[in-house]
Amino acid sequence: MCKMLLSINPIHVENILRGKKLFEFRKVRCKSDVDRIIIYATAPQKMVVAEAEIEEIIEDEINEVWRQTRDFSGITYNFFRAYYKGKKKAVAYRLRNVEEYDKPRSLSEYGIAFPPQSFVYLPSSTR
Repeated sequence: MCKMLLSINPIHVENILRGKKLFEFRKVRCKSDVDRIIIYATAPQKMVVAEAEIEEIIEDEINEVWRQTRDFSGITYNFFRAYYKGKKKAVAYRLRNVEEYDKPRSLSEYGIAFPPQSFVYLPSSTR
């Protein structure tokens, strides 16, 4: 199994940490052997702040993904639709066991120089 580091807006990170957002949405599905997400909070924070297990990956038609995730999406329907504009499929990662780090970490601790636009794979041995 392996991990992926995701760049996430700090507003969404806060909702994940508070348990209001149980799903992280993406336009592209990751490899099937990814089991953990390392959470990088984008500007202004610019730090790796938490990690979570992937409970399940939902990949389906956009309206079906919304139907399954809306209660704990942490976003509005309008935001969801705007994000997937022009797309036929949506991907949602259901998160569990979210663990906020005591001390935020820099990307360099993961051997990464620049934040990924979407995600980057990390070896399982990464902290």
